[in-house]
Amino acid sequence: MSRLTLSIAIGDYDRVRPLVDGSVQIDGVDPVFMLLEPEEIFFRAFRHADFDICELSMSSFTVKTANGDCPYAGVPVFPSRSFRHNSIYIRTDRGIARPEDLKGRRVGVPEYQVTANVWTRAVLEDEHGVKPSDITWVRGGYEQAGRIEKIVLNLPADVRVEDAPDGATISGMLADGAIDAVIGPRAPSCFGRHPHVGWLYPDPAAAAAAWFSKTGIFPIMHILGIRRTLADRHPWLPVAAMKAFEQAKARALAKLGDTSASKVTLPFLDEHLHAARRLMGDDFWSYGLDANRHVLEVFLRRHHAEGLSSRMLSPEELFHPSTHETHRV
Repeated sequence: MSRLTLSIAIGDYDRVRPLVDGSVQIDGVDPVFMLLEPEEIFFRAFRHADFDICELSMSSFTVKTANGDCPYAGVPVFPSRSFRHNSIYIRTDRGIARPEDLKGRRVGVPEYQVTANVWTRAVLEDEHGVKPSDITWVRGGYEQAGRIEKIVLNLPADVRVEDAPDGATISGMLADGAIDAVIGPRAPSCFGRHPHVGWLYPDPAAAAAAWFSKTGIFPIMHILGIRRTLADRHPWLPVAAMKAFEQAKARALAKLGDTSASKVTLPFLDEHLHAARRLMGDDFWSYGLDANRHVLEVFLRRHHAEGLSSRMLSPEELFHPSTHETHRV
């Protein structure tokens, strides 16, 4: 049969580079790769369904799936995972010394529902008793004014979300003192430059490791989506994509573990890799439904409890049925 020519929008990650350079192939697919920033991919995917296969925000995908209007079927491939203890940036001159001190504060977010913020709010509430209703949320672009929430939300009545003033950015508001903190997947540009802007957790890596030891959660940020009409027409495609992305990740990890010459511009890389495996196990960046059921269930409960998803989803509902199990040799 002829190969499908498909557009694939993804971040420029080591774990997908073997697909981009052609050393790993997706069975039956002639790919056209676009290496883009997450914000562009998500906006174009959820507003216009521009891509055949693409990286998707876990939170936005869950909102749309619960509503029954998501143009993409999920595949349990997770291009982005990240601990989010380093995602809380504070004014250090406001008496915010611990997470509990965020109660009653004004906190900037790029969008309320972004996945990083769902996980961060889970840590704040579950570990420190800081509920979403304890904070006034100010929504706006990090560095460009006018960013909008890409999907419609129906939040609980006690959650206060304001839009940033016209022309204002949340980085600028933090630097000017108009807000007390920022929570989001990127660092605001004033972080590292402004004398009174810093991390809430002085050692976020240590805080994240302690949280992982307690919960067993390595947060999923993004999943892989395939245009639903394509998956329906070619039911072999989701598994083919999943297999190829798994193979690409395995190649990336093999290169990462080659200590003869570091593939990444970072010292102590081998030590970091061994430390991650001691803490999290050999398959610390796992794909697949069963290996991630606990993380997915925790996220879906939290997402629904926050009023972001209109109904409680099961992990199975996120993914194309053909990807729920894989063959074994």
